[in-house]
Amino acid sequence: MNSNNFRMPARRFAATAAAGVLAAGPAALAGAGSAHATTDHGRASAVVLRTGLDVSLLNKTVNVPLSVSLNEVRAPQSAQKTALTARLDGVDGGRAFSVLRADVATAKATVSAGKAEGSTHLAHAVVHVPGLPLLSLIEVEQVTSKATCEAGKKPVATANLLGGVTVLGKKVTLSVGGPTEVKVPGVGEVRLDLSKTETTSRTAAASALELTVSINPLKLNVAEVEGTVTLAGATCSSPAAPPAPQTEPAGPASDVKPQGAPAEADLAETGGSSVTPYIAGGAVALLAAGGGAVALTRRRRG
Repeated sequence: MNSNNFRMPARRFAATAAAGVLAAGPAALAGAGSAHATTDHGRASAVVLRTGLDVSLLNKTVNVPLSVSLNEVRAPQSAQKTALTARLDGVDGGRAFSVLRADVATAKATVSAGKAEGSTHLAHAVVHVPGLPLLSLIEVEQVTSKATCEAGKKPVATANLLGGVTVLGKKVTLSVGGPTEVKVPGVGEVRLDLSKTETTSRTAAASALELTVSINPLKLNVAEVEGTVTLAGATCSSPAAPPAPQTEPAGPASDVKPQGAPAEADLAETGGSSVTPYIAGGAVALLAAGGGAVALTRRRRG
């Protein structure tokens, strides 16, 4: 069997396979690219109470950091906590010391493909610091905060205080326009910032109350407390926006001839046409036939 018979199908198969690879190339590359793509799902956090206090006992001969957080949660893995008390051991004469008690204390952080959100809710809460066993640092009826970050949208942060506030035993009215200072002679000072919020193009943060504390009861230096307390804090960062659908750019307009236009028109300018090969072939055949006839005639005459 002629080997050319095997070569032709092989050539046809190779050409067909190459055409298939070229046709499937863009789709295959797109699939490979998406397999390695990563998506930022955003972040969220929430905390009911956070303290950053330094407690000095016995004329500052003993320093105890009072760093407590209650119901602190973080996402991308959504979480929720609802503990109602925060305690610290070894501060109040070696006994457990209750920093916060509340009827409601909820912190929640959730993250989905297009949204990240942190939120808190605190109700009927009382905060204490060492050195003031009978007097609360602050009492609040209800505070909430929320930070919401959606992909492709401006983040939003809100914080609200509902009901009354008592600081060092005094009823106070808080101002949104700036900090409120409470001074109690023989006890100490507290500065309160209400409803602090901050947003950027992709982040948001909110805290219902931030307290700057300086306590020294009766100047006896039995328990001097300095630092900060945050109530109802929430933060978030936006998930990455989904990529815009890609469209192939339109190529340059091709120089297409009108349908039915005579192709011979262009070739005629160079002295050729689409039928030129056939005319040339016919002329060669006629010349060959004529030459043969002349030779035959000469033989007969001879």
